[in-house]
Amino acid sequence: MLNISEIFCSIQGESTYSGLPCIFIRLAGCNLRCDYCDTTYSYESDISLSINDIITKVKEYDPVRLVEITGGEPLLQLEVYQLFDSLHKDGYTILLETNGSISLKDVPDYVIKIVDVKCPGSGEEESFLIKNLEYINEEKDEIKFVLSDNFDYNWAKDFMIKYKLNDYEILLSPVSEKLESQGLAKWIIEDKLPIRMQLQLHKIIWDKDKRGV
Repeated sequence: MLNISEIFCSIQGESTYSGLPCIFIRLAGCNLRCDYCDTTYSYESDISLSINDIITKVKEYDPVRLVEITGGEPLLQLEVYQLFDSLHKDGYTILLETNGSISLKDVPDYVIKIVDVKCPGSGEEESFLIKNLEYINEEKDEIKFVLSDNFDYNWAKDFMIKYKLNDYEILLSPVSEKLESQGLAKWIIEDKLPIRMQLQLHKIIWDKDKRGV
């Protein structure tokens, strides 16, 4: 059984898959407490579903074949690996959004990992496991930095330089209501960074506090 916060179909709002219809499986529970977290409701849940029940729910959204497993922190629940396997056998493209604090060693190669590196503005900048860089496939996985201010931006730049991330898909995203998107765009243009700036598309389409989108 997996502890579930919610399952819904929406428009993928982040990553290089932004704009595509996507089924979201949000698992409950998180080991971090980021200052800007916008899904605090996922910290706890009294909903538990079997893998079969989850797959049945996912199939209600056919023909959508893109699934994101998110949280909370999905890797806290070991049964998530069985969920990976079941979705893969059913032919789904699987995205995993993870906070980078738990080893990625056992995540199957067919899972597309979107790995968050927490910046100082999150209050959790010591959480990232550097060894996880060994398990991030530069051909398909993505590394995300969520930025609260210019200090976070420069911290992320230094991190990218230190760990030689030039060949990886890098995403920089401003924290809503803390960092103006125009400011982040200006810094990226000035520094000519080979990265992708992203906005949370779902917060532009719908109210920023709306759930299930």
